[in-house]
Amino acid sequence: MTTDITKPPVEDFATDWDHTDPTWVKNPYPIWDELRERCPVAHTDRYGGGWFPVTHELVSEIANDTDHYTSRTVVIGNGRPGDDAPPAPIGVVPPISSDPPFHAIARRIILPALAPRPVNALEPRIRQLCNDLLDKVEQQEIVNGSSDYAQFIPANVIEALLGLPEEDEDLFRHFIHVALEGVDEPDPEKRMEMFAPIEEYLTKVIEDRMVNPGDDLVTYLLNVEVEGHKLAPEHIFGTVVLVLIAGIDTTWSAIGASLYHLASHPEDRQRLVDDPDLIPTAIEEFLRFYAPVSMARLVKEDFDFHGCPMKKDDWILLGFPAANRDPEAFEDADKFIIDREVNRHLAFGLGIHRCAGSNLARLEMRVALEEFLRRFPNFELVDDAQVTWSQGQVRGPRNLPLRIIK
Repeated sequence: MTTDITKPPVEDFATDWDHTDPTWVKNPYPIWDELRERCPVAHTDRYGGGWFPVTHELVSEIANDTDHYTSRTVVIGNGRPGDDAPPAPIGVVPPISSDPPFHAIARRIILPALAPRPVNALEPRIRQLCNDLLDKVEQQEIVNGSSDYAQFIPANVIEALLGLPEEDEDLFRHFIHVALEGVDEPDPEKRMEMFAPIEEYLTKVIEDRMVNPGDDLVTYLLNVEVEGHKLAPEHIFGTVVLVLIAGIDTTWSAIGASLYHLASHPEDRQRLVDDPDLIPTAIEEFLRFYAPVSMARLVKEDFDFHGCPMKKDDWILLGFPAANRDPEAFEDADKFIIDREVNRHLAFGLGIHRCAGSNLARLEMRVALEEFLRRFPNFELVDDAQVTWSQGQVRGPRNLPLRIIK
């Protein structure tokens, strides 16, 4: 799914990059390879100005630097956080948008809900869900790995965490599209208007939990106290937004990309069918090779970064997926090695903002692949040309027609 905003195509990604350009969306890897050799920190005047570091070393340096860069907002757009945005250090969607020292508090609040014990308790639910989804398509020759399968798995899990109704799944996916793929909207005020339904929906959810508490993350956030004080309303709202949007789209994309790879690489698919115990190792390589997420920062003040004259409020697009294919950091970086032993990838980010939900994402990926391969051990792409990918900072297949071979 992409927007219908018409923009001039990119002619030189080193001086005019755009992560929503059709060439980038379809296949960004050759672009990143060229930039890595030619211009490891690309620049653009689009979105009000921004930079794109493409090597593992430079991405890591910026990701670990909270002195020169702020995480106050993490999705690139044509505007910047205004006076009505949540104040620093909370940011728009804490803790990922929180700066130190408040970040440590915000992260510590959410970690218990995403710790191994509560996450692992979700495995039976996820496994049952996967089988229910596969039951619906078992007799079909063509199964859409994204819209028939991958998209429903994280949505259902996040619904369970937040206590949201399953019938609202289509609405959640629309929210995700607005937040992550609708960044082309040139008018910042209009883009803010697009968020009004999200704000209205989640505000009602939070207000309901105040009266009718449940066994869910929203109720937990309402009850948390820090030094004797309840969380600020914008903190609760922002964290719920983060869990809803980031928790669904990223894992949807990772599961879909894994199925895409297995459909187009029969030798790897057969390895996992013959040896399911290899799946956890393979997942780390799926995450490295098809890392779905790039994260944004803003430059705090004018700053020279290795000769790049960064200006206050310039965007930084942290290219974690590009860093994962840097040959200086990974042996045979351009090859998918299903049993790769040394794999310290950056798919979950780096530094203080490393993804708090990595345990959950890995669990969902593992169960999703185990059940799909158990049910459909032999499948292939119907046509690679029919596969479409999401645009923006989370990349994954949105149309993934698979032919089931029986």
